[in-house]
Amino acid sequence: MYNIKIYNKIAKIGLDYFDEKYIISEEATEPVAALVRSAALHEVEFPKSLLAIGRAGAGTNNIPVERCGNEGIVVFNTPSANANAVKELTIAGLFLASRKVVSAIEWAKGLKGNGAEVGKMVEKGKSAFAGPEIRGKKLGVVGLGAIGVLVANAANDLGMTVYGYDPYLSLQNAWNLSHNINRANDINEIFEKCDYITLHIPLTKDTKGTVNKEALEKMKDGVRILNFARDGLVDSEAMLEAIENGKVAAYVVDFPTDEMIGVEGVIAIPHLGASTPESEDNCAVMAAKELIDYIEDGNITNSVNFPNISMPRSGDIRICVIHKNIPNMLTSITSAVAKDNVNIENLLNKSRGELAYTMMDVAKCDIDAVKDHIVSLDGVIRVRVI
Repeated sequence: MYNIKIYNKIAKIGLDYFDEKYIISEEATEPVAALVRSAALHEVEFPKSLLAIGRAGAGTNNIPVERCGNEGIVVFNTPSANANAVKELTIAGLFLASRKVVSAIEWAKGLKGNGAEVGKMVEKGKSAFAGPEIRGKKLGVVGLGAIGVLVANAANDLGMTVYGYDPYLSLQNAWNLSHNINRANDINEIFEKCDYITLHIPLTKDTKGTVNKEALEKMKDGVRILNFARDGLVDSEAMLEAIENGKVAAYVVDFPTDEMIGVEGVIAIPHLGASTPESEDNCAVMAAKELIDYIEDGNITNSVNFPNISMPRSGDIRICVIHKNIPNMLTSITSAVAKDNVNIENLLNKSRGELAYTMMDVAKCDIDAVKDHIVSLDGVIRVRVI
């Protein structure tokens, strides 16, 4: 039996993917895996039994990813499961940034009680909320992952001229991108050319403050910026200054902070990007499938701290080794197996940064002795036999 610990309410459709071999509970002890949405795990001390964490969502800021890697815990996310939900809200954000819909609605509420005069007051006051159409305008999409591609294609269908920037564009996303999208080779091309800019990149030490004072100075006067990715991508102080001096006409952000709330020109949305029942279902299903595949077969798909790696079963026993990505490590592992004259029928090794993962299918053997030899090697973090 496998114990799965859940830290948040997870959609039932996802939990239903776990069969009778699994016991799922918020109070699970010695869990082999955990499922989480938004719960903060940075202060959590993980048990030795924990093999993996499935994040039902794309962002993993609430998980100590680096620490997990060093403890041999694979962290999964669900990068495309909420893509359509975020895409739809981003498109809504384009209209909200342009047409002053939010402030207009708030103003209209204040007309309550004026009876027959409301019609005249509407006609007299509506000019204060005029704004441009998005058709024919230039949109810059920073980040062409699952969400960015959908946003770029949808904006193109709405008649915008779209520029996309992503130095790490995957082959799959490139295939999905409309041929009408203009490829920007430098992010500054986005900053300098576009009337609207939308961010769809992860928050890392390299992307923190992507939109800063220097970047804003390169943009057109009256630029409209959308952030449905992560708050830290935008320098709040620089943004507020740019709004005040008119450089930025509107900033739509799905991550409200105290300094942004109530500022004219800022449309603060309470993190609704993935808040749809469809998205929550998709994320739960994807996270469940990822965990099951790893627990039962050792395959890794959509990990944020280990390489994607998958191998069909071809032996009696599968050995999965998490280890440091250092020279001669693979030779040391295979030599440790050879000590017991065990035949390796299939092997696959991949690395990601300072960590690596090796899968071996072997014939029947004294697996405890083999495992002990591998565990004793310097640089080995975790060994698992399936």
